[in-house]
Amino acid sequence: MQTMESRQQANAGSKRRRNSLRGWRENVAGYLFVAPMFIGTSVLVLFPILASVVLSFTNWNIVSGFKKASFVGFANYQSILSDAIFLKSLGNNLLILLAIPVTLTIALTLAVLINRYIYLKDLFKIIYFMPFISSAVAVAIVFRVLFHPTRGPINQILMSLGVENPPGWIADPKFALVSVMLIMIWSGIGFNLIIYLAGLQNIPKELYESAQIDGASSWTQFTRITVPLVSPTTFLLLVAGIISSFKIFDLILVLTNGGPGNATITPVVYLYQKAFLELKTGYASAVSMIIFVIILLITLLQFYGQKKWVNY
Repeated sequence: MQTMESRQQANAGSKRRRNSLRGWRENVAGYLFVAPMFIGTSVLVLFPILASVVLSFTNWNIVSGFKKASFVGFANYQSILSDAIFLKSLGNNLLILLAIPVTLTIALTLAVLINRYIYLKDLFKIIYFMPFISSAVAVAIVFRVLFHPTRGPINQILMSLGVENPPGWIADPKFALVSVMLIMIWSGIGFNLIIYLAGLQNIPKELYESAQIDGASSWTQFTRITVPLVSPTTFLLLVAGIISSFKIFDLILVLTNGGPGNATITPVVYLYQKAFLELKTGYASAVSMIIFVIILLITLLQFYGQKKWVNY
């Protein structure tokens, strides 16, 4: 009996050692697979964020090097809060946010029409998605031509229709930001459309059939069935849209370079000007921290508010 028990204990111990060795090997393999992504994220994301936090409390610039950097405390933040150009850029970005609900409304309407009434859906998906995957620089160059105040095709058409004084578009401080928003709406519809089409596929057709039997109109079906059931998709696109609106850079830089008269300047463009043109890296780092906090607060507010209008 003792011999049998000792053998069983030995076998159990051997089995535990094999399982432990197998688990160790699996852990090592897992760490090796994760390591490239972890290293890349640390070097390209985490380290720059931490460096920006530290640099925002200094007067460092790229040319002078770290030796001439000095700690200035909250001086950069105090200067930013009284900086008229930064406040102007922040106001412009808040106005740009108005383009997001417009984009979502148009995209959802088109998605419903394509999903219900249009054949060759894949063709229309490609047509609407093409602006989103196009280069922002190429889009900006094309619209610089289209929005030219005198020789642009848009104003030429307006004048041929009898409009004597068409808008100056990107050359007019009153219409420059509107022009940027129109381009954002045009280029963003495709992505939102594709996501909405995927969301519409998850709505049971029985709901629409029951509504039709009860005599519900198309508008009632849209407002009482479609809109509530795609609200998780709307919430996702709303959060993504707000975050991307604070990152708009290349389009404005090529299209207007923040002008005319800072009419289209945004916090990110202002950050670029301070960091790489005026070489005030510490000041620019403080700007980036303020942008980060604003985006974080808006996102938290959305997550708090989504409980009241998102139906999961």
